[in-house]
Amino acid sequence: MMKLPHHVLLMTLLLDGGTPPPSSGTAVRDGGSPAVPVAANSDGGTAPRAPLIAEGIEWPDDLRPLATLDGPALLAAHAALQRLLASFPKEYAKDCSYTAKAMEVSVAQHGGLYFVEINRRVERCGWAAPGFNPSAHWYALYAVSPEGKVLARYPYAP
Repeated sequence: MMKLPHHVLLMTLLLDGGTPPPSSGTAVRDGGSPAVPVAANSDGGTAPRAPLIAEGIEWPDDLRPLATLDGPALLAAHAALQRLLASFPKEYAKDCSYTAKAMEVSVAQHGGLYFVEINRRVERCGWAAPGFNPSAHWYALYAVSPEGKVLARYPYAP
């Protein structure tokens, strides 16, 4: 059974945020999703519209997702990350290199399970030059059910 935070996360992802269908003033990519909205010029050409700013946020015209995950893969990633973060000593909680900010999560699927690999990237905390990772051999690998239950951690201790 999923816990309340998992239900909230899943429902948030499943809800359509009221995205309007493409109108005649919106260019559409091959996949059918809107790209850059355009407006007609006086000379018959088109120009990009002014940026939409709502609630202090400039909303992009074209989003490039970092990744697309199905709901169970997202639950698996979340469960593994939470398990890892909970395993760190409490006195490390304020150290950036032991927070979600410093973690890179990869998800794979095999045999009905999700395998979640978490790598620590301390350069995201400003401690090393980009591309240099002093924790290159540090990782955690978890087997997670589609329901988001962490079944096991790969027997490796960094």
